[in-house]
Parts: sequence; structure tokens; C-alpha cells
Amino acid sequence: MPIAGIFLLPNGTFFVELIVLLVILFLTTKYIVPPLNKAMEERQADIRNSLDAAESARADAAAADEERRAVLDEARVQGREIVAQATATSDQVRAEAQGRAQVEYDRIIANADAEVSLARQRAVDEAADQLGTIVMGVVERVIGREVDMKVHQDLVDEAVGALRATAAPGGAGS
Repeated sequence: MPIAGIFLLPNGTFFVELIVLLVILFLTTKYIVPPLNKAMEERQADIRNSLDAAESARADAAAADEERRAVLDEARVQGREIVAQATATSDQVRAEAQGRAQVEYDRIIANADAEVSLARQRAVDEAADQLGTIVMGVVERVIGREVDMKVHQDLVDEAVGALRATAAPGGAGS
């Protein structure tokens, strides 16, 4: 008998092996495949959930990035406003300081003018008080005799008045 012919004839072993194969297939499809399918479906659901969560996280990150940019833009605008306000405030403070300085300068000048006028008036008064005595002394020397100041007081007063008129502010001597 040729060996090739033996393999083609079905015998009892073939049928036993066929039945065992069918029982194994039945048991595999009944008890092994359903838990594997269930595990694969759970794994697919987990992967789907992970992908959805990743997509949601990406969308949240994009929204947070947009919000961050909006906050930065708002902060820039506020910064510019603060700088503009500070500039305006500094200009106002500078203008007020200049105004106060001008007022103080004007006050000092007015006080100095008043003091100068007062000093001039005192000098004129002192000179006027001494002028009568000096003039009488000069007249006595020129004339060579004693002159009575009480008799010529009206002439002395007229000379002193003329001196005061020329020395007074706004007078002919100013």
C-alpha cells in the first residue's frame, strides 16, 4: 500500500478528532470568545473614552490659551492706561509745582520790591531829617554867621519836600 493512500481514507480516528475539534470549537465560542469579545469591547470603550478625554483636554487647553491671551491683552491695555494716567498725573504735578513756584517767585519779588521801597523811603526820610541840619551848616559857612533854623524852617521843609518828591517811587528821580 502506498503511504499516500492512507491519508486520504477517513477512519475512526478522523471522526474522533473531528468531534473533539467541534467540541473545542463549541466550547471556545461558548466560553472563551465572549469574555475576549467583552474585554476587547471594554478596551475599545476605554480607548474611545481616552481619545474623547484627550480631545476635550486639547479643547480645554486651546480655550485656556485663548483666555490667557485675552487676559494678557487686557493687562497690556491696562498697563498702557496706567502709564498714560501716570504721565498725565506727572504733567499735572509738574504744572502745579511750576504754578506754585511762580506764585512763590512773584511773592518773593513783591516782598523784595516792598523792602526796597521801604528802605528807599527810610533813606530819604533819614536824609531829609539830616538835610535841614546840613543845609543850615553850609549856609552858616557860606554866609559866615549863625542862621536861626526856626526862622527858615519853611525853606528847609520845602527843600525836604522836593527831595522826597524826587526820591519817591514814581517821582522824577525814579
